[in-house]
Amino acid sequence: MVLASKPATPSILERHDATWQDYLTICNHPTLDWQKISFYQGWLWVSMGKEGPEHASVSDLMTAIFFAWAFLHPDVPLQSYGRCLIEYPETHACAPDLVLYKGENIPRYQAGEPWRIDLRCQRPPDLVGEIADTTLSLDLDEQKQLYASLGIPEYWVIDVKGRRVFAFALAEDGRYRAIAQSQVLAGLPIALLEQTLERLANETNTAAANWLLQQLQRQA
Repeated sequence: MVLASKPATPSILERHDATWQDYLTICNHPTLDWQKISFYQGWLWVSMGKEGPEHASVSDLMTAIFFAWAFLHPDVPLQSYGRCLIEYPETHACAPDLVLYKGENIPRYQAGEPWRIDLRCQRPPDLVGEIADTTLSLDLDEQKQLYASLGIPEYWVIDVKGRRVFAFALAEDGRYRAIAQSQVLAGLPIALLEQTLERLANETNTAAANWLLQQLQRQA
C-alpha cells in the first residue's frame, strides 16, 4: 500500500479511502517509525515526524496539570496514558497526546496482552487531548469526530502557537459542545489552563504547573 503524502508536510501520510488492513500494515510495520496514527471511516492519518520541543513541553505541562489536580483530590483514582494506542478493531484507532481515566475500571496492562487499549474489553478514557503544534485544523475536525464517535466525555485541543485551549464535552446528541470549565476535572477552569500556557513564554513547564497548583489551592 502506498499512501498519498501532503506536499507541504512530507512527514504526514493521509488517505480517506483506507481500510482497516491498510491501518494494520502501517501500524505493525517492523521498521516504520510512526509517531501518531489515526483511523476512522476510511480516514487514515499517520505522522512520521518527531516531537518538537514546544510540543513536548506543552504535552508534559498538561500531564503535570493532571497530577496537580490529583494532588488536590487524593481520593479520586486518576490514571494518565498519554500517547497510548487505543483501538476498537475494524473501525477506530488513535493515539491521543493526552489520555486520562478517572474513577473505576481503569485499564491495567496484563502480561501477554497487546501493547494497546482494546475498547472491545476496556472502557473509553474520560478525557483525551491533542497538542496542536501544526495540526490545529485536523484536531478540530477529523480527530474531534473520531473521539466523539467513541463516546469520550471530554476533549481538549491545545493550540501551542496561539496559547489557547479548546475544550469540549460530549452532549446527549453525540456531538461535542464547547465548555468553560472541565467536567472531568471538577473545579478546573479552561481560562486557567490558558493562563498557565501563557507562562511558558518566560517560565519552564514545571514552574507553570506549580503556579497552576497554587491557583487551584487558593480556590479550594
